[in-house]
Amino acid sequence: MKILFILTYYRPHVSGLTIYVERLARALAERGHQVTILTSRYERDFPAEEMLDGVRVARVPVAFRFNKGVFMPGFAAQAWREIRAHDVVSIHLPQVEAALSALLARLAGRRPILTYHCDLQMPPLWYGRIVDRLTFWDNLVAGKLADTIVAYTEDFARHSPFLARFQISDFRFQIDSSQPDAVRNPQSAIHNRVRVILPPVVIPDPTPAGMRALRERAGLIDSHKVIGFAARFAYEKGAGYLINAIPYILKVFPNLRILFAGPYEKVIGETIWHDMQPLIREYQAHLTFLGTLNPAEMADFFAVCDVVTVASINNTESFGLVQVEAFMCGTPVVATNLPGVRQPVTMTGMGEIVPIADARGLAEGIIKVLRDPQRYIKPRAEIMQVFELARTVDAYEKLFEEKRKS
Repeated sequence: MKILFILTYYRPHVSGLTIYVERLARALAERGHQVTILTSRYERDFPAEEMLDGVRVARVPVAFRFNKGVFMPGFAAQAWREIRAHDVVSIHLPQVEAALSALLARLAGRRPILTYHCDLQMPPLWYGRIVDRLTFWDNLVAGKLADTIVAYTEDFARHSPFLARFQISDFRFQIDSSQPDAVRNPQSAIHNRVRVILPPVVIPDPTPAGMRALRERAGLIDSHKVIGFAARFAYEKGAGYLINAIPYILKVFPNLRILFAGPYEKVIGETIWHDMQPLIREYQAHLTFLGTLNPAEMADFFAVCDVVTVASINNTESFGLVQVEAFMCGTPVVATNLPGVRQPVTMTGMGEIVPIADARGLAEGIIKVLRDPQRYIKPRAEIMQVFELARTVDAYEKLFEEKRKS
């Protein structure tokens, strides 16, 4: 098959959405499919076209960027050419080009497939509300034009304001039969509009040498209790609540270190790094910022941590891939009680669920896990039975075969 993925940001940008598409595209290319990524050329020094891990990446020039959104005057023409050259069109939301992409796919005789990664929630400023509404209605049009919509979990799909529009009007969920029983609800009526497919998770085994190197780099000693935070340093990721949880944790575990893995200083559309400098300086003795790590380093990162946190505060987080990655490296997780985000811990028992946007509640969950971490740890093989990359790729391959241009 010739498969086209359309999304606003791709590598070297780092986010759960880009990692999801990268893993899926690479796996499909390894199976012999011809895969193209159509995305923005958000930095001018990026090549207009290149091959990355067997996947062709085509980038559309960006005239200007507004917060996280991009304006690409040439998008329609390039998208039309790419859509006509491919059998399957997979559009990844949220993005402001979604409705146009879906319409062009329909005009070209393709059956557009959407993957809905999360709800969009911009900063609570006047322009943020405008962008929120415009993107929501654009994506809603795309949903009406789509043949199929993929969601990570039924839990998130049932609580998402976007997906709820469809649930009320014209469909219920179809849970892909290849997914584990833990995410299938036998009471769900079958309809071919929405499919729940667990996201692709890939993480190598940690290594003793890599773990030692990371501990030396972070200045860790054996007595440290290590908390991990693996995400962009962004407001919606709840970094501020984790830092504000420090004084509560210190009362029980005085030798504490929090490791941050991911971009932090120059994150597109974010000002949190600058805004939180007084708080960061106050607790700097307990904070280490590692920046973006490669996959092997991430495995070592998870293994070095005693617990990993997913402190997200709203539906811009719909799952948290890092939870499963941490599980596979033998590390429990404390996650907030958001739809979808609570599912990895709920499905495996490898952690605690805590209240949303509550520094003290987050601290209590972390302390509970740190007091008895062995209680939560499950064998990697057991986690792999639920979250297996091949199962996710099989489900997408099956869906694409069904919807491909005949």
